[in-house]
Amino acid sequence: MAVFLLAISAACCLGLGFVLQQHAAQRAPRDDLLHWRLLLDLMRMPDWLLGIGFMIGGQVLSALALDNGEVSLVEPLLATSLVFAMLLARVLTGQSLGRSGWGGVVLIAVGVTTFIAAGRPQGGEPPESQLRYWLVFGIVAGLALLLVGVARRLPLLEEATLLALAAGLLYGLQDALTRSVAEKLDVDGLGAVLATWQPYTVVVIGVVGLLLVQSAFEAAPLRMSLPALTAAQPLTGIACAVGFLGDQVRTTPAAVAGQVIGLVAVVAGVALLGRHPAMPGSS
Repeated sequence: MAVFLLAISAACCLGLGFVLQQHAAQRAPRDDLLHWRLLLDLMRMPDWLLGIGFMIGGQVLSALALDNGEVSLVEPLLATSLVFAMLLARVLTGQSLGRSGWGGVVLIAVGVTTFIAAGRPQGGEPPESQLRYWLVFGIVAGLALLLVGVARRLPLLEEATLLALAAGLLYGLQDALTRSVAEKLDVDGLGAVLATWQPYTVVVIGVVGLLLVQSAFEAAPLRMSLPALTAAQPLTGIACAVGFLGDQVRTTPAAVAGQVIGLVAVVAGVALLGRHPAMPGSS
């Protein structure tokens, strides 16, 4: 229950933070796209700083959830951040949820519940071989880099979606590394953690992901970026957790089918909410 409350609270803060950040980023100069000066310009906007405050709070709460629960349990719960983003967007636009909005909410809730019930995520021992670790790390980082490269050659609307996908991949990887850092901190203490590369990589990934997200928010309406970000992060986090943290989920045919159905429902709910009229910039 503590992990559940921490993850839902984190999702709430993240969802509110994303809407406030996009509300500010859309006013930034277009020339700042994918440039570090974008973050400097945004720092002058009070609503962006408030959004960052919510995001930092969400990151802290998600780190606490990851320290006390498995990544494959926490990540699906973090996908509910879009529901909280929707609620704030509804206040900003005055739109009611309606059938499609409630349908998206129900799909996310049912999808998360189905995945957890079918998979019964639990912790395990990380694989002894470092090959899987670096293989998964390299694939995720490589895909993110590829998406950014392709995005630069596309119109702004499509660019925003790919940038958000890249950020979601990096944030999922960051969540898995955060769990790894937390476990080492609990066992070996702060000194041992600071002597490894993981905590610094978590910070670097966070900064790069922030630049990608703000660029996506600046390039196009929220509906073009937030659903992609929200869907990519939990899927990547689960893959990394199973790939190199040793998280275990049930692998019977029925359990696998239930997990796939749950994840598909989450992605469908995210896509449905992203297209809702209450989402800023929806048509």
